[in-house]
Amino acid sequence: MKPCVLLIEDDGDMRQLVARHLEHGGLDVHWAEDGIKGQALAMQLLPDVILLDLMLPKVDGLTICQRLRRDERTARIPVLMLTALGDTKDKVSGFNSGADDYLAKPFDLEELMARVKALLRRCDRPPLVNSQQEILSYGCLTLVPERFEAIWFDQPVRLTHLEFELLHCLLQRHGQTVSPPLILKEVWGYEPDDDIETIRVHVRHLRTKLEPDPRKPRFIKTVYGAGYCLELPSDEQLAQLIPLVRQARPEAS
Repeated sequence: MKPCVLLIEDDGDMRQLVARHLEHGGLDVHWAEDGIKGQALAMQLLPDVILLDLMLPKVDGLTICQRLRRDERTARIPVLMLTALGDTKDKVSGFNSGADDYLAKPFDLEELMARVKALLRRCDRPPLVNSQQEILSYGCLTLVPERFEAIWFDQPVRLTHLEFELLHCLLQRHGQTVSPPLILKEVWGYEPDDDIETIRVHVRHLRTKLEPDPRKPRFIKTVYGAGYCLELPSDEQLAQLIPLVRQARPEAS
């Protein structure tokens, strides 16, 4: 059965060009020309990947993405934003609305296909390499793959698919600096480029869920010019950190 892709794009020429290329690549493509129809089709089809234009008539792409993420039926469908707005602030807005990836127009059709296939591979594979039932644990952190959840200082933290894989990538090398190219390749599944805003935004999201003070991270450290490092506390530090972390997350207590 062919993977199903939903393309939400108001430009007819662009829609035809992208749809034809994806179909030639073996994908089953459905499309909508505005945000309202796009959201309705997403609920109806539950596609494997959604390609979402940012500037749409009736309802814009950011709003559609936020709505899809709030609905349990579509919350985990990968969303790749396609837009002529390529500034960093626009990318940040896209990622903050829940997009998994972002491609600025004009783009190369082969690059688009590579990113779609990377999103499809991430959906097909188990969230961790060995088994879906595997649970990784080190000190105060336990990853529960089947629920995309972290047990953090004995409290459950719900993660998105990307946040889970990013945290898993860092956990495998805790105490070591992990470079952006390696993170992009392992988590997003495509060859690295010079734009690491994708990683920055998702690291920021992880910090809001795990750090007592996200503005002064003590667990997910930025190693400037080199990457990111997950520093988990020693057994001796746990006792004094537990009240601090729980006080920062009162809803989990």
